[in-house]
Amino acid sequence: MDWSSLFWWFLILSSFTPMLKQQLLEAQRRAVLVRLEKKRKSRVITLIHRQETLSFLGIPFSRYINIEDSEQILRAIRLTPKDMPIDLVLHTPGGLVLAAEQIARALTRHQAKVTVFVPHYAMSGGTLIALAADEIVMDPNAVLGPVDPQLGDTAAASLLKVVEEKEVNKIDDRTLILADVARKALKQVWETVVELTTAKGHSQEEAEQLATKLSTGIWTHDYPITVEEARELGLNVSTEMPMEVYAMMNLYAQTGMGRPSVNYIPTPYSSPKNGGKGEVR
Repeated sequence: MDWSSLFWWFLILSSFTPMLKQQLLEAQRRAVLVRLEKKRKSRVITLIHRQETLSFLGIPFSRYINIEDSEQILRAIRLTPKDMPIDLVLHTPGGLVLAAEQIARALTRHQAKVTVFVPHYAMSGGTLIALAADEIVMDPNAVLGPVDPQLGDTAAASLLKVVEEKEVNKIDDRTLILADVARKALKQVWETVVELTTAKGHSQEEAEQLATKLSTGIWTHDYPITVEEARELGLNVSTEMPMEVYAMMNLYAQTGMGRPSVNYIPTPYSSPKNGGKGEVR
């Protein structure tokens, strides 16, 4: 066998190996999902956005909430009996408002209990989806985020601030157009938050106060809303996270292009207070 043949065999193996690994990974994820469904007697849906390497070239693909996500989740909801609870494992930086609103409204229409699990973070559109749940289960260190709309890389509220503080004849046409769009976007998201939260039992006054805090740009878009603050906002938040959710997240490991920046022995340790002297269990 010459070097040319070896090279082609190497390319063939390099092409198929990631596919086999991905198939194994998908089987492991399905096993955890089935285990959680049996435990909670519910339909479990995952919306997990991480960078994953799917090609032999090692190129990571960033994921955000998009129309394809909403189509799949709406289909899963349609396939779920009306009296069966839905559990949504949510891990996302956000994404398209249209898709997030579609998912949220579909969840509010489901007659049985809807629970959203947030093991790490659910920002922006992810928080909008979480508002549609009867209960939000968060890791004690997990966070939600504001849902104020963004136009490109600019907050809608900030665009309106420019128009308010600057003379109109000193503002270019594009900024004025964007400000008009920003005003409409803020109103639409505010109304959506009110709609979702009143559907989940909040009074009109409570819903409007919550919508104002979350959607009008009081905080920066990446502001972390902790468990304690989410409860202060009036959200029904628990920290009783099933271990299966953590097991699921372990199967969505973040892909690094180089040397990992975090390293540790992935094994639970016994407590020194219990006579274990900190040994590995």
